[in-house]
Amino acid sequence: MFRNLKIDLRLIKEIDKTILISTMLLILYGVLNLYLCTKGNPDSAFTIARTQLVWLIISVVALYFFVAVDYTIIFDYVPIFYWGSVVLLLITKFAGVVVNGARGWLNFGPIHLQPAEIAKIGIILMLAKKLDEMDGEINNVKNFFILVFYAMVPVIFIVTQPDMGMTMVCFFIVLGIFYTVGLNMKVIGGGLLALVLAIIIVWNSGVIQPYQKQRFTAFLNPEAADATSGYHLTQSLIGIGSGGILGSRPSLKNDGTTGYAAQNVPEVQTDFVFSAIAEQWGLLGAMLLLTLYGFLIYKMISIARTSKDIFGSVICIGIVSYFLFAILQNVGMTVGLLPITGITLPLISYGGSSLLTTVMSVALVLNVGMRRKKIYF
Repeated sequence: MFRNLKIDLRLIKEIDKTILISTMLLILYGVLNLYLCTKGNPDSAFTIARTQLVWLIISVVALYFFVAVDYTIIFDYVPIFYWGSVVLLLITKFAGVVVNGARGWLNFGPIHLQPAEIAKIGIILMLAKKLDEMDGEINNVKNFFILVFYAMVPVIFIVTQPDMGMTMVCFFIVLGIFYTVGLNMKVIGGGLLALVLAIIIVWNSGVIQPYQKQRFTAFLNPEAADATSGYHLTQSLIGIGSGGILGSRPSLKNDGTTGYAAQNVPEVQTDFVFSAIAEQWGLLGAMLLLTLYGFLIYKMISIARTSKDIFGSVICIGIVSYFLFAILQNVGMTVGLLPITGITLPLISYGGSSLLTTVMSVALVLNVGMRRKKIYF
């Protein structure tokens, strides 16, 4: 696997330039806005922007590795990656660090790792491998329950952290894969019903804390919500509204101002970074962001359709499902259309684990796309 990490020039010509350029532009756009929304505290702004750039360098190295190694070779190492992510989740359960009410982080000195981000990719790879071995026969009862087993093992650990945002991400990744490969719609309907029942059980089990419940339901009526649960959304809406069409860009001034969202929206550099972007650059800046995402997702879908095997196709489907849900959920919660769940904006929000694993995901899609055609050496 590691003998030859040099990419042949004929393969490089096959790399999807649109995906690569869109990814880099999104990351740099994110770094710029992370700096702008934390500019009020020079030390914090420099630290956050610098840390994100360091993770960008690490992510580019990972991108090269995941592009250089033929994804058909990665096929044999999927169980190691998958079960390794499960072990990390198990360690996190007992030795993890609590952040925002969830025990979901492992600290290795200055490095802070969120194993659930790794498990997200592990689920995609394992389902892709199993579906390839099953020749896509998902409606076989035995095959279906095998797939459900591999999907559920990491999710159980993530639910108990509790990290409802990542739980939802994993669910919609699995749903996207199952739907696309042709799972019977009655089974999908039953799965959605089971999800509703599971949410009701978890909701009343005491795993989710009262303040988390209040934050989740505050979008239904933010004005009536108390100062804690409705504060995030109310301030987010004010920040977005102040951006107008062209944006206010207070952070570009030299008077130390950072903008309303930066000063008043909690977690503005992570969960609510879209609020800062919409304020700084207005509707046009937000549309630019969504357009770049659109190019990225469109090209990923194209590669999924033309992949030479089921393994590659399902990898792309899973990653497209992640991007679609994460973008819709994050933007939706900042504008009050969806519950606040703590889901970050892919490639934009601050966070090393999120950036690294998302770039790894994009690299896997590029890998599949590069090797769709037979290259004669």
